[in-house]
Parts: sequence; C-alpha cells; structure tokens
Amino acid sequence: MASVAEGPEASDFVQSLARGLAVIRAFDAEHPELSLSDVARRADMSRAAARRFLRTLETLGYIRSDGRVFALTPRVLELGFSYLSALSLPEIVQPHLEALSREVGESVSAAVRDGDEIVYVARVPTRRIMSVRITIGTRFPAVATSMGRVLLAGLPDAELDAVLAAASFTAHTDRTITDPARLRDELVRIRAQGWAVIDGELEPGLRSVAAPVHGRGGEVVAAINVSSSATRDTLEHLLDAYLPRLRATAAAIDAELRLV
Repeated sequence: MASVAEGPEASDFVQSLARGLAVIRAFDAEHPELSLSDVARRADMSRAAARRFLRTLETLGYIRSDGRVFALTPRVLELGFSYLSALSLPEIVQPHLEALSREVGESVSAAVRDGDEIVYVARVPTRRIMSVRITIGTRFPAVATSMGRVLLAGLPDAELDAVLAAASFTAHTDRTITDPARLRDELVRIRAQGWAVIDGELEPGLRSVAAPVHGRGGEVVAAINVSSSATRDTLEHLLDAYLPRLRATAAAIDAELRLV
C-alpha cells in the first residue's frame, strides 16, 4: 500500500504532525475514553510512540488522563471543532436551545467543562446582557457561573475536590462566593436539587439558572442555562417561569443523547 507521504509533495509532509493528528482522531463518539493500548492500536503506532504523543497533547491541554485512560478536552475546539464533531453535542443541543429561547424570550446557552473553566459550545442570544460578548468558545470560571456549578456538582467527590483545589476564587462582584468550603456546600445542594442559580456573582445584574445534560451512562456531560437581567426579571420569576422549561429542555436533550 502506498505511503501517505509519497508523491510530488512528499518532501513537505510532516510525519510527526500526521501521527499526532491520528492520535486525536482515535477518539470518537463510540470511543470517548481510550487506554494507551487502545490509542496505539487505533492510531496504528507502537505503545511507546502513542505514549509520547499522548503526553505531549496532555501537556498542551488537548488530552486529559486519570492515569489509566485518556480523553479529549474541549481545548481541541481550537484545532477545528474535532471535539464537537466527536460528541455531536452542538448539533443536538442547538434546536432545543432555539425552542427554549422562543418560549422564554431570553438568551440560552450550552457549555462543557474544561478543567476549572466552562466553554460555550452552543448559544441563542436575544440581547446583550454582559459586558463581554459571548460566542462559541468563550470561557468563564466554572466556580462563578450557573452552568459551571452544575458541571462541578456532577463530578465524583475526589475529582471535584481536585478541581476546587486548583481553581482560582476571584471576587468578580461583591456577591461572588470566594470561600471554597462554602462553595462546596453549595455544590452539594446543587447536586441534590438538580439545578443551579447565579444572582450577580459573575457580573452585577446578571442572573442565570442552569440544568445538567446527561450522557448515555447518566454522567453530566454538559449544562444549559437561561440568562436574564435583574432589571427585567426577579429571581422568583427566573425560578418559577424559566426553570421548569429549562429542565424540560434538558430532559429532551438527554433523551436524544441516549440515542446517539
């Protein structure tokens, strides 16, 4: 079989780059987590070579590992949305967000967690409610956002403690929770009730409520939220009018993800 490096442009072909991309492509919707042996087999390379590429990608933030298995991180978005294509998450979520936005008349979003940050992967804006323009790929600290807290609450205790230990607790407003112990108590409460609300902790006047999105195994894989302004909505209206619709939308996305 002919080598991919053969042909008139062979001298310009960078074999190591191609092999690194092969490692990334080893992960897909059916194989979101792989062992070292699995990566070597799927990328058609030796275990030693696979280990070097995986550790390099892990150092650069594109791969995470618990010491036993490896998985892509949302940072692969920077390489052309490989992460999103593997999950099919934005394609599934977007129409549900559009329907929810029409129902509530507010901006709605979806995000995943990358370390101690959230990354926006889908969004339907209705009006600008933050000083920072939010687009696909925008990052915010997980500890100070409703979607971030839902995602953190879905972690196993040991992983949650590790993330909180590494997180930066910045006082974005005078309402921001900056005490790790107090936040952990809040996350335990969020885990039990199944949703999170933020009232002016990331930016003054910004209110949002978030709910988790679950994968086929029941794990929290993403979060969706409805955002509003304190000048338009009371906290009670956010919870009474928006939260039930938000949770119904999350349940509909869960059902669709189970079929993927």
